[in-house]
Amino acid sequence: MEFRSVSGALEDYGPDDLSLPQFFLDFQHSSRPVRPPNVPWLIEDQTGRPIAFDELRIRTAGLANALSIKWNIVENDVVCVFSPNHVDPVCIWAIHRLGAIVTPANPGYTADELVHQLQTTKAALLLVYAPFLPTALAAAKLVGLREERIIVIEPFATSPYNSRHETLSGLISFGSSQSPNFVERKLHPGEAKTKVAFFSFSSGTTGKPKAVVIPHYSFTLNILQTVAHHGLNDPSLKKKHLNPGDVAAAVLPFFHIYGLVVVLHYMLFSGLSLVVIPKFNFTDFLESIAKYRITHLFLVPPQIVLLCKHPAVKNYDLSHVKLVISGAAPLSGSLTNSLRQVVPNAAIGQGYGMTETCTTISMMSGRQKMGVEGSAGQIIPGLVARVVRPDGTFCKEGEQGELLVTGPSMALGYLNNAQATKESFVDGWVRTGDEVVIKNSEIFVVDRIKEIIKVKGFQVAPAELEGHLLSHPAVADACVVGIPDEYSGEIPRAYIVLREDALMRISANPSEGEMLKAALKKHVADAKIAYKQLAGGVVFIKAIPKNPSGKILRRVLRDQARKAHANMRANAKL
Repeated sequence: MEFRSVSGALEDYGPDDLSLPQFFLDFQHSSRPVRPPNVPWLIEDQTGRPIAFDELRIRTAGLANALSIKWNIVENDVVCVFSPNHVDPVCIWAIHRLGAIVTPANPGYTADELVHQLQTTKAALLLVYAPFLPTALAAAKLVGLREERIIVIEPFATSPYNSRHETLSGLISFGSSQSPNFVERKLHPGEAKTKVAFFSFSSGTTGKPKAVVIPHYSFTLNILQTVAHHGLNDPSLKKKHLNPGDVAAAVLPFFHIYGLVVVLHYMLFSGLSLVVIPKFNFTDFLESIAKYRITHLFLVPPQIVLLCKHPAVKNYDLSHVKLVISGAAPLSGSLTNSLRQVVPNAAIGQGYGMTETCTTISMMSGRQKMGVEGSAGQIIPGLVARVVRPDGTFCKEGEQGELLVTGPSMALGYLNNAQATKESFVDGWVRTGDEVVIKNSEIFVVDRIKEIIKVKGFQVAPAELEGHLLSHPAVADACVVGIPDEYSGEIPRAYIVLREDALMRISANPSEGEMLKAALKKHVADAKIAYKQLAGGVVFIKAIPKNPSGKILRRVLRDQARKAHANMRANAKL
C-alpha cells in the first residue's frame, strides 16, 4: 500500500532550470506571498539591526564577485562554511551564484571532525566564524589547505574586525567596487534536478558522517511542497499558520538541514522576518522572543523541555506566539500538553524529515490547530510513502514497518560512497531507517531501525565512537547505544570489554575501574563534539553480543539499557 498527502496533490512543481539564489532572489513564484515593504528579511538578534532584501542581494553579488576575482571559484568548486547562524546567508547564495557547491559544517566540530568533512568534499575554500578560527586553522593545516584560503566571518556584519585573513565584509566591499568578473550561468531545462547545491552531512543509517548530495531543485521544491501543505495561498483558509509580517526565531542551526531549509529559506519565502540567533542560551532566547515579539518557534524537544520547565518562563508573556513546530526527534504527548499551557494561543505540532529527503517528509498541516498527539505530522504533497515489513512486503494502514519515501525532492545519494548510497537509496526510494505506523496520512514514529542515536536532534553514529574507543589501550571491544534522556532525547552510553591487563589492574585495585571509566569518557571528549560525548556513562561487560557473522547485536544492549533506565525511574517514584 502507498500513502499520499491528504492536503491534495502538488499542482505546481516549480521551475527546474533555476539555482537556489535565482529562484529565491530573482524570481517571483506564483505561490510566494507578497512581503510588505516595511518588513525586513532578517534581524540581527544582538543589535536589532534590520536587513532588507536589497541589501542582501547587493551583498550576495559583491561576495560572489570577490570570490571569483581573488580565488577563481568556479563551477563545481566546493566551499565549506564553518559557522553558527549569521545574518549573512549571502555566503550560501554567493557561492551558488558562481555555480559552486556549499558544504555547511558544525562549528562545534573538533579539528579532526572538520578534517573529515574537508577531505570528503575536497573543499577549495573555508569560511569560518571568527571565534572558531583556531579549529579551522588546525584542520586546514592537516588537509593542506593554505591559510590564504580561509575567510573570517565577523561576529557582526557591519563592525570592523582586525584579522590577518580576508574578512567577509571586506570581501563584499571589494567585490562591490570591482567590475563583474563572472557571468552567472542559466541552467538548462531540467538541469536543476542534477546540479549540486549542497554537500550536507548526515550519518545515514550507519557509520561516519557522509556527504549527502542535494541538487538545487530538491531544495526549492521542498519549499513549494511545504507552502502547499500549509495552504499559504488557499483562499478557503481564513486563518493561516504563516502570514507576511510575522516574525520567526532562527535559533536552529543553519548548518543542519532543518534550520537551512525550513527555518532560513521557507520562512523567508513565506514573507516572515527572521531573528538570527547565533547561539542558543535559554534566558537570552526568552528575552529575544519578548523583545522582537516573535510569533513562530521552530524548535527541538530539549528546547521545548526548557520552555515547559525552566523557572524563568513565568516572567514572560508568550501569548503572542502563533506557531510552535518541533522536529529532529519525537515530542511526547505529555510535553505537548505542558507546552499548551506556556503558549496558549499557539498552534502546536511536529515535523519529520531527513537530510537524504532534503528535509520535510511530514508536518502538521495548515488545516490543523493542533497536531495529532504522538504524530510527526501529515505527509506533505508530492511525496509517496510505503511502510515495509522485514520481508519486503508492504504494510497496510495501521501496520508497523520501515518507512520508505519517494518524490522529486529526494537527494541524489552520498558523495563517493556507492555502498552507502545503495543501502539507503533503493530504486528511487529513500530508506529512512525509522519504524513507523501511518494512519490518515499521519506518520507515527515507533522506533529506530537504524543505529543512529539522536542527541538534541543531532545524529551520532555509534560506529564512529566505537572506532575511537577501540584506539584506547585498555579497550578490547566496544558497543555504543543511546539511552533515554528527558532533556536530550537520547545520550550515548558505551559498553566496554576490557583487555586482560586492564582487568587485572581493576581486580587488584577496584578504584581503578572508576578511574578508567573517567579516562574513557575523557578519551572521547578530547576528540569529539559535545553531543557525541558519553553522557550516558561507561559500563564494563564480559562480551559484546554478536550474531554468528560477527555483527554487533546492538538492540540487545539498547533494550537492556532502556529496561534498566525504566526500572530506575520506577524506583525513583516509590
